[in-house]
Amino acid sequence: MCSVCGCGTAKIIDTDPEKALATAHGHDHHHDHDHDHTHDHHHHHDGAHDHGDHLHAEGVINYGGGIAGVHVPGLSQARIVTIERDILSRNDALARDNRAYLEGHNIFALNLVSSPGSGKTSLLVRAITDLADRMKISVIEGDQQTANDAERIRAAGAKAIQINTGKGCHLDAHMVGHAIEALAPPNGSVLFIENVGNLVCPAAFDLGEAHKVVVLSVTEGEDKPLKYPDMFAAADLLLLNKSDLLPHLDFNLGACLANALRINPKLQTLIVSARTGEGMEAFYAWLEASAARAARRPEHHALAQPAQTQGAMK
Repeated sequence: MCSVCGCGTAKIIDTDPEKALATAHGHDHHHDHDHDHTHDHHHHHDGAHDHGDHLHAEGVINYGGGIAGVHVPGLSQARIVTIERDILSRNDALARDNRAYLEGHNIFALNLVSSPGSGKTSLLVRAITDLADRMKISVIEGDQQTANDAERIRAAGAKAIQINTGKGCHLDAHMVGHAIEALAPPNGSVLFIENVGNLVCPAAFDLGEAHKVVVLSVTEGEDKPLKYPDMFAAADLLLLNKSDLLPHLDFNLGACLANALRINPKLQTLIVSARTGEGMEAFYAWLEASAARAARRPEHHALAQPAQTQGAMK
């Protein structure tokens, strides 16, 4: 997996777009011995023990310290940073191609991110049904395996394509570029990208979307934003889903929203239920207004191509 995921390097394997996307991560582990294998132990006078880039203190072992913010056995913090920058810089270049293509064709793209089971697909099925007469919607579905979610989306009446990542834990701009070409969303439409269920790695990967939308279920606990701050910091909108279950749960709604806003004071929040439809009209209004604002931006240009035609990540 990639260094951003905390466990090594990543390689994206190019695929034939005509086979409509069994795109997946390859998993190479480089041992070129240009990295530092040291794991020094420093002892602090206050009783805490600094083991290289992690710290034992008050019952916590923190592997998120150091300049890389992540621990990878066998790699120094400097080496991790170098790998991460290389991966993300190539991804960001492809994401810019995707964004230019989408904006040039007035396609408003949202990247839906969440942990598994938050209700992303159910929310999309509801939106597709409710908005059938108001906008054209296409969907890129990301999962490790199966085409179950894409089949649910098609049954609801929208065009959909599945990306199976294999052992990969997130979508990247190269995968999405292939999917955009194969799916061919119509001009002036909305494209939903349902990312792999994971509140960690998708936060770091720009896909060319206009906004990241984080979906959080009330069954997950009000401290989720504090546990997974990068995702909530990267998002522009929080959809707090399954609100119909609130009467049956010990869930502090105010504390959840406060935690999310503590991480990202600019985060917009909506309370919704994909099952009952509660709050969904507010989401649709946000969607229509945001798409209209994006369509008026002067930087749109129609000559760009999605990332897959510009080359693959190596």
